[in-house]
Amino acid sequence: IILVIFRFIAHIPVPGVSLSALKSLFEQNQLLGMLDLFSGGAMRNFSVAAMGVYPYITSSIVMTLLVPVIPKLQALSQEGETGRQKVNQITHWLTIPLAALQGWAQLRLFQGQTPPVVAQTDVLGTIAIVATMTAGTMFLVWLGELITERGIGNGISIIIFGGIVAGFLQMVGEGYIAGQTNLSGLVVYVVLSVLIITLIVVFTEAHRRIPVQYARSQMRGTRMYRQSGSTHIPLRVNMAGMIPLIFAMSVMLFPGQIASWFAAPPGATPNFANTIMNLFDSTRTLYWALYFILVLAFAFFYTLIIFQQQDLAKTLQQQGGFVPGIRPGEPTRTYLNGVVTRITTGGALFLAFVAVMPFLGQLVTGIKVLQLSSTGLLIMVGVALDTLKQLEAQLLMRKYEGFLR
Repeated sequence: IILVIFRFIAHIPVPGVSLSALKSLFEQNQLLGMLDLFSGGAMRNFSVAAMGVYPYITSSIVMTLLVPVIPKLQALSQEGETGRQKVNQITHWLTIPLAALQGWAQLRLFQGQTPPVVAQTDVLGTIAIVATMTAGTMFLVWLGELITERGIGNGISIIIFGGIVAGFLQMVGEGYIAGQTNLSGLVVYVVLSVLIITLIVVFTEAHRRIPVQYARSQMRGTRMYRQSGSTHIPLRVNMAGMIPLIFAMSVMLFPGQIASWFAAPPGATPNFANTIMNLFDSTRTLYWALYFILVLAFAFFYTLIIFQQQDLAKTLQQQGGFVPGIRPGEPTRTYLNGVVTRITTGGALFLAFVAVMPFLGQLVTGIKVLQLSSTGLLIMVGVALDTLKQLEAQLLMRKYEGFLR
């Protein structure tokens, strides 16, 4: 029901929108396509929820990077559930100004197009539209948290998932139309898509198990007996998820987008901005090579930040656990960092390969593949697997409850 409400909101546009001009703009601008992905397709209609949950994702990423840097935030994150709730509350408050700023920027961008996508408004009208879009974003965040609290799966991810699925049939239809004159290329494209989905599932589920033993004490009468228990820590190969793709795509699209504002018009003498636009043209091999390298770099960067923030070595030492053959404390930390670095190499190469698959697929099949399809597939598969796991856990819990009764 919440997803139905979300799709309904995604089709309520702000006043004064020219749908024909908006469609033409999206066909020419890749940055807007990335933002539309996180709005769940709402931005393509410039609806009241055009920003989707993107400001909340930005706020979450900013807080993730700030917690290890700012001592007060780091102390809050170590206070257990209460501290995490406070950090989550700060993330929500930070979302509001970010949403207002992004809403104003989108409105000015659309109003500055030729022809304008949105009619010019006075100050009061601008404030009303920005406030409405900000409220739409916070409403979607609230809907996502309702799914998390009362439903199954991560609500924010499911909101994004619903938007991608809603536009998936259109993407398949466009690929089919493009492949009608190239049937062999269409067959190869379908086979590649299946292989990529399989690869995403394998790497999403892949993890390295680190054996851990715990020394436990038990009183029997007046004597103390020591017992040992063993378990393992699963370290995911792709610990960063799709975040490196988002970072790398933003970096690659940003210079070209800025240069397009200062570039010389067609027919005039090209300037430096035209050179930047050509360098960051998504049809060039250099663009995809830089994209590949950036995904690798961001995968290592984000994974190491997240892993250091968890500080598993300290947690194990406090709980009396140790890795067999490794001394607790600093040696355990060095060992775990080495393991994470090695498995992240495979995860980073996987993410970089998935990122450039649209370009490789176009070279092999001759069919133009949407640039965001790789990120969309990664999100769809990840959310589907996570939701299925939580559904299985709920069903298993229900069976145990029935057995106990």
